[in-house]
Amino acid sequence: MTLENTSKTKKLALGILFDAMGYISFIFPPFDFVWAPASAWLMTKLYQGKKGKIAAAISFVEEALPFLDVVPTFTLMWLYTYVFSTKKSSRETIIDVK
Repeated sequence: MTLENTSKTKKLALGILFDAMGYISFIFPPFDFVWAPASAWLMTKLYQGKKGKIAAAISFVEEALPFLDVVPTFTLMWLYTYVFSTKKSSRETIIDVK
């Protein structure tokens, strides 16, 4: 199962949903034992490659440690991927001057 081909709007919606699921541990703290590895796995499915693996590790640590659940890791990863890290196409214009 890969979510890599999901549109960026759907990824944002899923990310907000997954971040909201992380808040369940404020009500039921043992949920983190299940959610920390699940969130890491979901992060690798949403974002492939090296940045997905790094985000998964961060997501796991953030969900496993107490009081860090307020950090919206999935939403921050979406912002990083689609807002702050967009690759601009750099075209070189060659002008022949004689």
